[in-house]
Amino acid sequence: MTALSLARRLADHVQRFIGDGPFLQAGGWTHMGAVICDASFHARCKYEATLRPRLLRLQTDWPDAATVRGFQRRLGTEDLAVTMNFNHSQKVATAHAITDLLAAKGVDTRDELHAWLDHETNRAALRTVKGVGPKSVDYIGNLVGRSQVAVDVHLRAFAADAGVPHLRYEELRAVYEGAAALLGHNQGGLEHAVWRYKSGPV
Repeated sequence: MTALSLARRLADHVQRFIGDGPFLQAGGWTHMGAVICDASFHARCKYEATLRPRLLRLQTDWPDAATVRGFQRRLGTEDLAVTMNFNHSQKVATAHAITDLLAAKGVDTRDELHAWLDHETNRAALRTVKGVGPKSVDYIGNLVGRSQVAVDVHLRAFAADAGVPHLRYEELRAVYEGAAALLGHNQGGLEHAVWRYKSGPV
């Protein structure tokens, strides 16, 4: 099947099971510590029940970590695993590595990261961090207000339910982007609607 026919199949499935929208994009965060921790800790956890409350508390407890440099200073003196109450050494290491990379590149605020992600060389730089793949890069974009499709297990399952065959990450992302265009929806909004539909009750 062509990419367009797959996009039409997916769009039909969206209309049948989720409806016509409008689908609002998730707001993300303005606090860069929360952006980095969300990107680093979200995989394979119950987001609403487990991670979101910790991110809200992080913003209250570390208001000075609203910028990358402020967050980096906090990481230099405090234990992120204790602050997040999340004992996962690799996820903590990923948060440190993302922070150090962004600081080294001169990226300090949400708006700066939003613009920085316009460039493929910068997106590729993020992917050099252990634990950051193409999905994580797209997800980070959404956390700072970009409208992108971050293909996770929920979006893959929804596409499979629609009869879309298994595709590489970039190919399936393009099918979702095509479906959004056919339906006249914001890409990030469609992604979030599918994610909420498949993730079920929190």
